[in-house]
Amino acid sequence: MENRNKIFGLIGLAARARKVASGGFMVERSVKSGRSHMVLLSVEASDNTKKKFTNMCTHYKIPIYQFGTKDELGHALGQEMRTCLSVEDAGFAKAVMERMN
Repeated sequence: MENRNKIFGLIGLAARARKVASGGFMVERSVKSGRSHMVLLSVEASDNTKKKFTNMCTHYKIPIYQFGTKDELGHALGQEMRTCLSVEDAGFAKAVMERMN
């Protein structure tokens, strides 16, 4: 549980540093433009959404993780529910991934 909170904390910090793109359209743009260092997908994302982002991230060689509910991801960003987000900073992405594994 403590690790989960650390991850959400890091996401919040990255968001305040303007290093997070959230929402399907923005995440897709982030990945395709090469700004994304990792993608987080809510565990509640639809199968269609999971497939779309998994395929896209595989193609662009971006790590993708399923983590948290839509509410939790949105809350970490200080926004409404979010299904997906992209971390656009290598340092934040590395820190989050270290806590994932």
